[in-house]
Amino acid sequence: MNYHVIGGKKLSGSVRTNTSKNAAVVLLAASLLNRGTTTLKRMPKIEEVNRLIEVMKSIGVKIEWTDKEMTIMPPKEFDLKNVDKVAAQKTRSIALFIAPLAHVMDSFDLPAPAGCDLGKRSLGAHIDALERLGIYISGDEKKNSYHTEVKDKQLAEIIMYEASDTGTENVLMAAAKIPGKTVIKFASANYMVQDLCFFLEKCGVKIEGIGTSTLVVHGVKDIGLDVVDAPSEDPIESMFFISLAATTDSELTIERCSIDFLELELLTLEHMGLKYKVGKKYLAENGRTTLCDIKINKSELHAPPEKIAPRPYPGINIDNLPYFVSIATQAKGETLIHDWVYEIRSSYYLEMAKLGADVKKLDQHRVLVKGPTPLHGTNIKAPPAFRPASILLIGMLAAEGESTLYDVYPINRGYENLHERLKSLGANIEAID
Repeated sequence: MNYHVIGGKKLSGSVRTNTSKNAAVVLLAASLLNRGTTTLKRMPKIEEVNRLIEVMKSIGVKIEWTDKEMTIMPPKEFDLKNVDKVAAQKTRSIALFIAPLAHVMDSFDLPAPAGCDLGKRSLGAHIDALERLGIYISGDEKKNSYHTEVKDKQLAEIIMYEASDTGTENVLMAAAKIPGKTVIKFASANYMVQDLCFFLEKCGVKIEGIGTSTLVVHGVKDIGLDVVDAPSEDPIESMFFISLAATTDSELTIERCSIDFLELELLTLEHMGLKYKVGKKYLAENGRTTLCDIKINKSELHAPPEKIAPRPYPGINIDNLPYFVSIATQAKGETLIHDWVYEIRSSYYLEMAKLGADVKKLDQHRVLVKGPTPLHGTNIKAPPAFRPASILLIGMLAAEGESTLYDVYPINRGYENLHERLKSLGANIEAID
């Protein structure tokens, strides 16, 4: 699919934040822990979820998905001989299957995870932590797979040398079915990790410290319950629309925002001159995550007083950092973006220059954006990375003239029916073959 855009229009109206890709994929993985039936409501209809469903079905999981809910029923035994390798290799989320499968298989291979091309993204945090619990992972370059051996599973006090979201999730799922107390220190406290904790608690696993960097998991011998849950709303999608409003100088209301995971981003934008209003707070369908509606007003933007860089929660979210690039193109002054996490993601930000942005790469991790700069339409192939691809779309919507963003699969991995939602805000955008 490609997106054809006629940009330069002011947008208006309200848009609802969808449920989170990252929460949805870990709940799919966690459903493999449950020998009962798992029902997940409001699952996002996105390519990342589709790929994991293909993998799950190929190993014997029965899945029924209606408009309102997804029902997941595990097989008596998982069969990895016919695993859908093509689907598995299209998503790094396949790595989240390691811990659940380690509870039912002593030895197995999974296709090596792929997904966004963001340079070297090691599973070291997973490997180090799971080894302490008796789960050993090694790579097989010939088979392009990860090999897992399960020995005597044991309780442990684990120190995560990296506050990895997926690493923490894998350790949580491993600890969930090891009876007794496992302590995880320097854990990620990000939104998808919290969603997993909420699900595990519904499965009978007690977890202390949710929302902090120290988690105490009281594991159980087995899980066999009928569980109903729902992923929370995606703060990264909310940030996409916040960035869209700021970059196009439009007034938009973004509904159902996970405010606890956007507060520092909003404060940073406030320092850049962005005017906004946070509405009354209410709970997500999971009964735990706090939501609100955020109205973005027209604003005169300027560069922030300091560089913008991500940190583990409660810092600026790593996935939200790219959205400051598009905003900075319309902010007066010089904005320094420090993307220290990935080796090559900053290179994708330079694609904004094709739209007329003044973006200069200082080194492997830092770019300097000068603004405000008028943007003009052009044709660009979407980079193989979800967030960098989506900021190019924002740039095209702000740019005068016609643009085409080719091969938008990276965007469809995480955003459901995005072009139709943009059209409802007044955007001139069409999906074309």
